Amino acid sequence: MNVLARRGRSLSILLLVIAGGVGIVSSTQTWLVVARADGGEDVVVPGATALPVLAPLSLTALALGAAVALVGPVLRLVFGALALILGVVLLALTSIVLAQHPLSAVAPSLTAVTGLAGEKALAPVIGGISATAWPWTALAGWVLLVLAGLLVLVTGRRWRRGGRRFQTAPAPENGPVDAVESWDELSQGTDPTR
Repeated sequence: MNVLARRGRSLSILLLVIAGGVGIVSSTQTWLVVARADGGEDVVVPGATALPVLAPLSLTALALGAAVALVGPVLRLVFGALALILGVVLLALTSIVLAQHPLSAVAPSLTAVTGLAGEKALAPVIGGISATAWPWTALAGWVLLVLAGLLVLVTGRRWRRGGRRFQTAPAPENGPVDAVESWDELSQGTDPTR
């Protein structure tokens, strides 16, 4: 557990970035292939069409990776819980697409190819729907997202604070700090050497 506590920050950020990246890449790849019953050419359905929330929620996971690295302990726990919820929602939605191949997932692509719209018109056109490896890859990414959220929740309170480079220096109380301020004081009639 000690190693996990020391590496919790970097590991959770890495998992969040990987999960978000996998989601973004998979949104542009073919998730489903529709064989047409009318003998037409197969219709490919990209991830962003099969699951419209895929790209926005993947970007959210990427943003959480950046945010968790910068915020304090309270917001860190909030963002960890958000990552966990996001991962569970994406796991559920992707599982539905994989298990059921719903008509709503392929309808936009079929409509673009055939010009038909609505379930009654599109259902007879579908000869079969098969999934590619990309939804499975996205599913693995969502597992990583859930793990990242859990890791932030478990180890987030023990992360070290940011170093001095993230803190602002207090303004000096006496005299100028640099040459520009010295010239400004000299221009105002004040001797900067005192």
